[in-house]
Amino acid sequence: MISFPTRLSDIYQRLKSIDPEKYSHTRNYVDGAVTYLSPYISRGVISTKTVFNYLLEENYPFETIEKYIQELAWRDYWQQVWIHKKSEINTDLKSQQQEVQHYEIPTAILTKSTSIEAIDSAIKGLEDIGYMHNHMRMYAAAVICNMGKSHWLTPARWMYYHLLDGDWASNALSWQWVAGSNSSKKYYANQTNINKFFKSKQRNTFLDNDYDVLINHPCPSELMNTTLPSLKTVLPVSQTPAIIPNQPILVYNYYNLDPNWRQEGDYNRVLLLEPKIFEQYPIAPKNIQFMQALGVNIKNLQVYVGSFEALSKSYPNQEIIYKEHPLNVHYVGTEDVRDWMFDVQGYFPAFFAFWKKCKKHL
Repeated sequence: MISFPTRLSDIYQRLKSIDPEKYSHTRNYVDGAVTYLSPYISRGVISTKTVFNYLLEENYPFETIEKYIQELAWRDYWQQVWIHKKSEINTDLKSQQQEVQHYEIPTAILTKSTSIEAIDSAIKGLEDIGYMHNHMRMYAAAVICNMGKSHWLTPARWMYYHLLDGDWASNALSWQWVAGSNSSKKYYANQTNINKFFKSKQRNTFLDNDYDVLINHPCPSELMNTTLPSLKTVLPVSQTPAIIPNQPILVYNYYNLDPNWRQEGDYNRVLLLEPKIFEQYPIAPKNIQFMQALGVNIKNLQVYVGSFEALSKSYPNQEIIYKEHPLNVHYVGTEDVRDWMFDVQGYFPAFFAFWKKCKKHL
């Protein structure tokens, strides 16, 4: 059973357990050597640079770690797209998604009754644990968008709602990649491919066809009924933080729970939870609990539920410091630069143009 501990010592132990060579050969398999570090990277407990530096310190040959570093670079790449395209990533980014029949989600996805056993089982794990294997995320998106004819946005919000490692840029833009609105063609998966990578033996499903058949396949009967899922965030009750005068306020949030951020020095440490952010990007109760548990690693962290504007107006004479992130553009104060893996900034229409620049730093 996959679990995600929240003690810092356990997180670092998981970091030390990375096997980059095995990862490169097995990452697409359900039992492959994936690292399960994604929730900690997404929540800002560790950064892609933290992981990268650890691998360098271990003196692995470059060819051994290249694939893993490249996968980490995808995270930074999606964030750069979000920074430069802003809310445009919530729309069809490069081209209009084709064959859209509705803007909901197949009901069978929510009831775990698609008839594809590996997918139904993975959705149960997503709801129970808050995690889904990355390869399975692509399968699920392909079934929902390209077989079920759903526009990608609502299903992407549904998956983000449940994921402990929810990163809206990575999530939304990956869904668009599968649906063909952020790529040159749609992504399809057939039953043979799912059986191979997820150790199943199922046959005679609506996916048990060659790809040229699936591309022209009408919406299967199993996916015809649709639902608009209810996705609501229940934020914790906050109290007025006890702010010490003449000490700067460090503002943490859902994307920044770094226990090592400005560790030295006297600061008021406040976890800011803005209702308007969670209305736009809702998350499940277990994600709130996970966030709170990770916050325990930050000494004297206080929770404030409200807007950034209200927080800053309450303490007009306090310096406010925060970390760079696309959702922080309305913050005012001192911005600390994020720990990017490489000093490569700007918008690149394709990942491998970005990766080419990154490799120069290697």
